[in-house]
Amino acid sequence: MKATSPLKQAYGRFKAIIFATVIFSFFSNLLMFVGPLYMLQVYDRVLASRNEFTLLMITGIAVAMLVTYGFLEFIRSKMLVRAGLQFDDMLANPAFNRVVRKQLLAPNSGAHATLQDVDRVREFLTGQGILAFFDAPWVPLFLALVFAFHPWLGLVATIGALIIFALALTNEFATRGLLQEAGTANAGAAHFVNTTVQNAEVIRALGMEKPLTNRWLKQHDSVLDAQAKASGRAGAIMASTKFVRMSLQIAILGMGAYLAIQQQISPGIMIAASIVMGRALAPVEQAVGQWKQFVAARQSHKRLTEIFETLGDEEQRMQLPAPKGNLVVQNLIASAPGSKKPILKGISFNVAQGEVLAVIGPSGSGKSTLVRHLVGAMQPQSGAVRLEGVELHHWDSDQLGRYMGYMPQDVKLFRGTVSENISRFIDNVEDKEIVAAATLSGAHEMIATLSDGYDTDVGDGGNGLSGGQRQRVGLARAVFREPSLIVLDEPNSNLDAHGEQALANCIQEMKKRGKTVILVTHKANLLALSDKALMLVNGQIEKFGPTREIFAQAQQQAAAQQDQQKKEAAAAGAGSPAVVSMTDKPRA
Repeated sequence: MKATSPLKQAYGRFKAIIFATVIFSFFSNLLMFVGPLYMLQVYDRVLASRNEFTLLMITGIAVAMLVTYGFLEFIRSKMLVRAGLQFDDMLANPAFNRVVRKQLLAPNSGAHATLQDVDRVREFLTGQGILAFFDAPWVPLFLALVFAFHPWLGLVATIGALIIFALALTNEFATRGLLQEAGTANAGAAHFVNTTVQNAEVIRALGMEKPLTNRWLKQHDSVLDAQAKASGRAGAIMASTKFVRMSLQIAILGMGAYLAIQQQISPGIMIAASIVMGRALAPVEQAVGQWKQFVAARQSHKRLTEIFETLGDEEQRMQLPAPKGNLVVQNLIASAPGSKKPILKGISFNVAQGEVLAVIGPSGSGKSTLVRHLVGAMQPQSGAVRLEGVELHHWDSDQLGRYMGYMPQDVKLFRGTVSENISRFIDNVEDKEIVAAATLSGAHEMIATLSDGYDTDVGDGGNGLSGGQRQRVGLARAVFREPSLIVLDEPNSNLDAHGEQALANCIQEMKKRGKTVILVTHKANLLALSDKALMLVNGQIEKFGPTREIFAQAQQQAAAQQDQQKKEAAAAGAGSPAVVSMTDKPRA
């Protein structure tokens, strides 16, 4: 039996609140009759009898009922707000989980917008928009009262309500496609800006600001164009709605006056009918005014439904014994997200606990793709990556993270302090654990020189630190709490000599402590620390084995090639014809 998704569970919880809110709406709308009935009594009884006591009594009753109405409205609004908090509480964690997973599967999908969709749906469910829809079912009740006053008055009010409702439907069909187009274009433009400004220094240094601005403006203009068309149509419909609304007030007052002249109704009924009709049309008008928010919430609901149906809940994994660091890769075939063309083609190797493996190879050979599979950030097309004999996706992700250290090629820190980034934002971490990780990575002295030391805010993406400083903090994060397996992708790309020495010392120390280290590098000093080397070429293993043997073979092959070249050159020189000087004369 398929488990109910968190989205459906959240909606299910909200349905109970909606039912209670509908009950409150019923009594709230009943109390809306207080105003017109009060006016009816004043015109037809108080003014006719000139009885001040009657006026005082009906005024007191009306005020008491209006106090009750205000209390019911407050409770109704409070219930929706609390339901919204519960809705968000039930969806926040699973939505964030799906954002991370979708981003791994499709990096350019704009998955982060899912969290905004949750906010948009919640705001609609707890705002004035949904209250208008709660009040709309009671419109026939108000129209029935107008009919009770006089059929002609009821006919005028009903025609007005139908016209305004037809305008609301026209607004929906006229703007739906444009608003959808604008939403899609706006998400694309926002994603382009977010990814572009991260390389602001490149933009300025290479003079790319103008062409990139032009590209963004094209996307932005398409957003504005669609929004302008939608707003233009919606504005015309809103203007028509206001015209109809004001015309109806005149029509019902005029009809009421005519009927009063004909002595078919009293002047009080004329005024009361006008008030009741206004209350009957108010939810329809509110629905028209909130239609844009409703459409946005509906689109967000559609996207949420899609991502929750596409990505189900992660299976609960049992806690396995702590891994020691024995890693086995079996016939790994992998491709980039969204592509079927394999980057890695049948990769197989193993690394034992306490060994250091160096991964080498030319650019584009698949090194970074391999690294992402080793840490479980990507799912293979076929084959397996096993830690202690268990495939990575069979591990509980939280448990696996505790025993995994990872430093990507482009280190991205998260907005927060240095200490928070090193501790991976885990709560209740002791300071000595953070300092121990920084000391192990050789970053402690560097961190001490920062403006606020461990409490220094690193900025968005770590932009408050230099590239080398980010790498050293990233290394401290990777070795935090001494994980069993540490994977480092080009860990010295931004390091100076002191930083490289600290990195080498860290690798040696982790090896002494029985930790498995896998690093992508071409630096001779780091290669010298490795026990094994794996050479990738075009996504396939060219060589794998003990580092000394591989490089000894490489040296022997290079020497053999040089000897062969020398022999070929000597042979070519011996076999060439003698060169005769033009100045030599033949002998007689």
